[in-house]
Amino acid sequence: MKYYLETYGCQMNEADSEVVASILENSGLIRTEDPKEADIILVNSCAVRENAEKRALARLSQYKGYKKDPEVMLGLLGCVPARKQDQLLEKYPFIDIIMGPDSYRELKKVLSENQYPISNTELSNQELYDNIEPKRQEGLNAWISIMRGCNQFCSYCIVPFTRGRERSRPFESIINEAREIAYQSIPQITLLGQNVNAYKYKDYRFPDVLEGVAQVDEIRRIRFMSPHPKDFTDRMLEVMKKYDNICNHIHLPLQSGSSKILSAMNRTYTKEDYLELVNKIKSILPDIALTTDIIVGFPGETDEDFKDTLDVMDQVGFDNAFMFQYSPRPGTSAAKHLEDNIPYDTKNARLQKIIKKQHTATQKKNQELVGERIEVLIEGTSKKREDELVGRTESDKLVILKAGQGNIGEFMDVKIIGTAGVSLFGEIPAKSED
Repeated sequence: MKYYLETYGCQMNEADSEVVASILENSGLIRTEDPKEADIILVNSCAVRENAEKRALARLSQYKGYKKDPEVMLGLLGCVPARKQDQLLEKYPFIDIIMGPDSYRELKKVLSENQYPISNTELSNQELYDNIEPKRQEGLNAWISIMRGCNQFCSYCIVPFTRGRERSRPFESIINEAREIAYQSIPQITLLGQNVNAYKYKDYRFPDVLEGVAQVDEIRRIRFMSPHPKDFTDRMLEVMKKYDNICNHIHLPLQSGSSKILSAMNRTYTKEDYLELVNKIKSILPDIALTTDIIVGFPGETDEDFKDTLDVMDQVGFDNAFMFQYSPRPGTSAAKHLEDNIPYDTKNARLQKIIKKQHTATQKKNQELVGERIEVLIEGTSKKREDELVGRTESDKLVILKAGQGNIGEFMDVKIIGTAGVSLFGEIPAKSED
């Protein structure tokens, strides 16, 4: 049998798909990149944002035509099944397999069943998949999921309801996986968790994980996401400062600059708390690159609240940001108790304003790098032009090079010669410049 697997959503979903691939291939299935060849087509879905959910369901609907062959099975995995299990079979009766993020170990058994549909979306307080070696496709970066679930219960977020409560992997299993990745000559590791710096296993905390992975030979770059501002410690920042292979980049979700809105979001920090943390980070890591997430149009957001968000953007000077309009997610506290009372036109106008502001800030940050020499990991060929290579700096900035100036997988010393949009343009300096 052959399987086809398509993934939507965050890095955690990508990591989960690697676990699913491992389970399927250990059960004797062979992966295909052509759904027309597949005996089972699986879509791994995300429910955090409405658009991601719709895309996954629309994609699975497109594969409905493959059901002309009665032997072909269609499956929906991930957070959408965990959120709306009861509705799926009624609205999408062609789906054979519905499985939530804690039920993937059952896949082997499910494939041996003769009666479909089969649904399993039960959440677990113990499932970590820590004894399953992920089947990685990418050769330059390896995800390590160090914990699952979330206890934060931000009022707009569905994750605690689709992925369950926080539980952390044993420290030793994380370090062993990092060593295996190093043995496979994968140069970069990204540590994952819904709230990654809330890691807690026996006496180990997130700084211990960071330091333990940083001490593994041959790991050139270590990233992590996504941290929560409330769980930053001085020791975490000191560990980042101590090890050169921990990337000088932190994704620090803001969500809103208004303390009133942050309270309504249950983010457990104020505007002042966030700015104080940023100042501490910059005092310990003065060259840090900071990126963030921002939501506009949350229920009750006034013009003054929105100005607070603009003010934080000005004070911090983010290198980049993921920016969204608020949309209520059924089942969350905000959807149940707060009226979605900001008109769409107002949300959109605010979104366009922060996009423009961030674009200007990103361009300014990038312009400051022109003329600098920076280490870049060459990741692949440009999707737009075959005569260009793309790579990333340790601060997660995209760099475009002429093809032939480096090889995929190499770390290159690159001179930045220009910038456009969020991208940098570089070249390999002539030997006379060395």
